[in-house]
Amino acid sequence: MNPSAIRDSRIAARLTQQELARLVGVAGGDRVSKWECGTAEPRPETLHRLAAVLDRQPVDLLTPLIGVADLRRLRVLAGKTAASVAKAAHLSLTTYQRWEGGDIEHLPPRAALVELGEALGVSPDDVGSAIRAARG
Repeated sequence: MNPSAIRDSRIAARLTQQELARLVGVAGGDRVSKWECGTAEPRPETLHRLAAVLDRQPVDLLTPLIGVADLRRLRVLAGKTAASVAKAAHLSLTTYQRWEGGDIEHLPPRAALVELGEALGVSPDDVGSAIRAARG
């Protein structure tokens, strides 16, 4: 998340933190303040609502990417929870979370990459690159 991008976009939209919170559907301006200070991050689905209210793309509110997007970034950009991606890809939540955290020695079978790609709206090759990026 890019706290400055959230703050700058809110100011450009001429909204107070309280007004933005109400439009996004979160409890109070304190939540927006935490996002803008970098002490908390909106959930992926909230990020998408936030971007829509601020007339931005979700990627515009994230820290600029250096290198290849990891699995977590793909999930956040898709606006999905880890549980929903795991379910759509027919994986256990624990397995998906391990993969997202880079705890995987070899790429999963092509079929798993295809299912993850469908769940995330990206190609299987993008998923493979994202898993490799998560491994660091």
